[in-house]
Amino acid sequence: MNDDKNVKAASRKPIIPKKKTALSLLVGALSVAAGQSHAVDVDAGDYTALPAGTNLAMVYYQYADRDRLYSDGDRVPIDAGLESHVGILRGVHFTKIGDYIVDPQFLLPFGHLEGKDDTKSLGDADGLGDLILAATVWLVNKPETNTYFGITPFVYVPTGTYDHDDALNLGENRWKFALQAGYITGLTEKVFLDIAADVTVHGKNDDFGANKDTLKQDPLFQVQTFLRYQLRENLDLRAGLSHTFGGETEINGTDQDDRSRTTKMTIGSGWFVTPSVQLLANYGRDLSVENGFKENNRFNLRILKAF
Repeated sequence: MNDDKNVKAASRKPIIPKKKTALSLLVGALSVAAGQSHAVDVDAGDYTALPAGTNLAMVYYQYADRDRLYSDGDRVPIDAGLESHVGILRGVHFTKIGDYIVDPQFLLPFGHLEGKDDTKSLGDADGLGDLILAATVWLVNKPETNTYFGITPFVYVPTGTYDHDDALNLGENRWKFALQAGYITGLTEKVFLDIAADVTVHGKNDDFGANKDTLKQDPLFQVQTFLRYQLRENLDLRAGLSHTFGGETEINGTDQDDRSRTTKMTIGSGWFVTPSVQLLANYGRDLSVENGFKENNRFNLRILKAF
């Protein structure tokens, strides 16, 4: 479902390799904690097309702790810490336009962020994240073979809580646009493969940091894949891998050499406790990080109600 600032605790010269400053290290790192991931994370099964007229109401809770900071693949030798508690309200409506199922939707993040240990000087933040508007168009919709292919544009509206004097913010103070394609197919009667890929382009933030600098960012790319095993008709097990790359930032025209290259894993389960209510629980962590904070633990919970 990802801007970022300075931290005095990481500004000592022996800590920062090469020509990077504490600011350039954290530009890419903190936005992950801003309530909206840089890239567009999905859950396995999200690209299943439902019948026109179906509505979904969802509430997410996401907790993550980050205990390491990386620069060019090397750990920065400080006791870094960043914790986030993020909720998301999401509403989806499935309709039919011509021959295609389409699902206009919104996502509204909110939450709490807090720096820990040597990065405690980041402080904390509470508020709303940026409103996200989206709509998937299914170009392939074959429920008889569990095969689906859809394309989703996302627009991130800069409505979230933001203060250029604060090191942590829930909002990013910039427009963003993402385009994602998702594919699902049944490998067997009980095993399903999900694949999604997306690119995010960023508007500029011209009120970045205490000096109101101009922050720009290159496009960010992500590829995600999941396997699901249907234990019972209403219960599945799932595992996934994701790789994000790109997204180098520049401040006032100076490249920050902070491109993203992160690989993460998730495992979890989805359970329909009734035909119209699903509980979803996932655990994940980063496997490798080139620049920025590394997530040690992430817990994602979701409750879905169809009506």
